[in-house]
Parts: sequence; structure tokens; C-alpha cells
Amino acid sequence: MRKCINIAHNYKKKVYVTANIYAHNNDIDDAKKYFSELNEIKPDAVLISDLGLISIAKSIFKDVDIHLSTQANTTNYESVKFYRDLGIKRVVLARELSLDEIKTIKEIVGDSIEIEAFVHGAMCISYSGRCLLSAFMTGSSANYGECTHPCRWKYKLLEETERPGEYMPVIETERGTYIFNSKDLNMIEHIDKLIEAGIDSLKIEGRMKTALYIATVARTYRKAIDDYYKGIDIYKKNLEEYKKEIAKCTYREFTTGFYFGKPDDTTQIYDNNTYVVGSTYLGTIERVDEEYAYFEQKNKFSVGDHLIIMKPDFRNIRVEVLEMYDEETNKKIDSCPHSKQKIKVKLSERAEALDILRSDD
Repeated sequence: MRKCINIAHNYKKKVYVTANIYAHNNDIDDAKKYFSELNEIKPDAVLISDLGLISIAKSIFKDVDIHLSTQANTTNYESVKFYRDLGIKRVVLARELSLDEIKTIKEIVGDSIEIEAFVHGAMCISYSGRCLLSAFMTGSSANYGECTHPCRWKYKLLEETERPGEYMPVIETERGTYIFNSKDLNMIEHIDKLIEAGIDSLKIEGRMKTALYIATVARTYRKAIDDYYKGIDIYKKNLEEYKKEIAKCTYREFTTGFYFGKPDDTTQIYDNNTYVVGSTYLGTIERVDEEYAYFEQKNKFSVGDHLIIMKPDFRNIRVEVLEMYDEETNKKIDSCPHSKQKIKVKLSERAEALDILRSDD
């Protein structure tokens, strides 16, 4: 973690660490030790939800901000004011708020505390993260960051009859249903409304996602925000471009969540839990020399294929794979079928370290 923080700070980026469990007695000593270690390596903020852990953090942290996690389920301005008075720098609101509710909160608290809101990614079936299904069914607690996502599983809903041990289906089907399976949140078409509501930070859910997903979504939202500040007409003009780029990710169907009213049955996907597959992540360039780019391959591609180099500034450069070598043996190869193979490739356009390679075919 120390290494990651140093790398991020060298790029003038911030690192926020989650410590948002609801602690039991036997967690307290470990939390004190952990916070002391974090205080030494200086992340920019730590996200906490438990009031006891907030108290411990305040007594230990020097020059490390405390942010309130979404798992605290903050849904009103009085709660935000309470946490502000505790010394919290930023509140990550619950996902279950409308845009009007968020706007009211910000109008009341003003600039006295920062407000962060989720804008993209998976939607929890319960109040953000406060779910017992995973712990009950698998022994892996969402409260400890171990959620197995049972809300995405297939269920058969049965009702007990008057005869003991006999059940009958409540809802049609032998196939079962994905009764808890929410569509993914996507607010890329409403950046103007989010900014005008006074939200200080937009949060993208990225747990268990690939580097390609994170890079694509974060880059697209960054571009949309920058375009908005250049002019609302520029943002509106580029909407289709943002949507097209977001579709390069692997995703479920999209919803706007609670932002424009309470969700109804159209925000659920009852018949499957499959993802729509967009582009394929091939790897992140680790280093380059005069001729070759070096990286660990994540999915198969071949000499002669046309790939996309993703740049942080929203440029996508189409290139052809001219040559490929196994980095360890320096043997020339035509394709790389084995995941995590270290390779070097010669491309028709020069790549740079940290560029992402993807395939759109």
C-alpha cells in the first residue's frame, strides 16, 4: 500500500482507503493498529462508517482526512450536519436518494462539507452494503468486504401449503427468477444535473472490475465533466460518443437508480444475470523501448490483429500488431493464447507506458 500511495502521489492523484466495516469488540485492537500504520504511510483519506472507528481514527490520524462511507446510509441533511460537526470532511451519500433530495442536502450544508454520490456501476439490493444475504447463505460477510452477490443468483419463490412440507410456486416458472437482480447505474447522460445539484465528487463503483472497465468508465466521466465546464452545448453534442464508449465495458442493462424517483420493476432484470460484453481487455503497457511495448497479456490476440490503444485524454488509436515475442525466451510467436504471458509487441503506432490495449472486434 505504501508503494501504491507513492506511485499515485507522484502522478498527483489521491488515494482513499476503505475501513468501513461495522466493528465488533474483537476488531477494535486491530483497527487501532491498522489506523496507526495508515497514519504513517499517509493516504489522502480513509472511508469509515462505524462511529467507534471514527472516534479511534480522529485520535490517531494526522493530516489524513476522514470520509463517511456510503455504508453509513446517510439519507438526510441532519445526518450530514452531524457528521460534519464530528470533523468528517466528506460524506458519501446512500445510493437511495433522489437528485432533488441531494440538492436539498447541499443547499442546507453548503460548502461546510463535501458531498459524494454514486453515478455508475452495480446497485445493491439493500441499503448500500447493509445486507445479510451473503453472510447467511455463504458465511462471507458483505460488512467485511466479502460479498458473494447472492442478489444476482437465480431463485425459485415457493409458498408452503396447508400440508406440512409441501410447497407451491408463488411466481411462474420452473426456470426460476433473478428477483433481486438490479440493472447497473449509469448517469453519463445527466452530468449537467449532477453538477448543478452541487455534488462535489462523483463515485464510480468498480469492485471486482477489470482495469479496462475502470479506465473506460473513469475516463469517459472525466471527459464529460470537462466538456460540461467548457460549455453545456459541447457536453450535449458529445453524449452519443460517451454512451458509445461506455458500451465498450462489460455491463448489465442500465438504470438511473433512485435519482429521478423510486425504481420500479423495469429497473430489475428477472430472466438472466448475464453481462453485455463490450471490448476485450488485453493488457496495460508496462514499459516501452524504441521498437517494442512490453506487458503481461490478459486475453489472446494475434499478429495481424487490429487493436485499440486507449489514452487517458480520451483518444483511441487503432493499431496493427506487426510482431510479437515471448519476453522470457525472446522467441517469435504468432499469438499469445496463454493468459498472463509476458510478451513484447511491435505495433504500427508507438505506445506509451500505462496505455491500455483492448480489442473491439
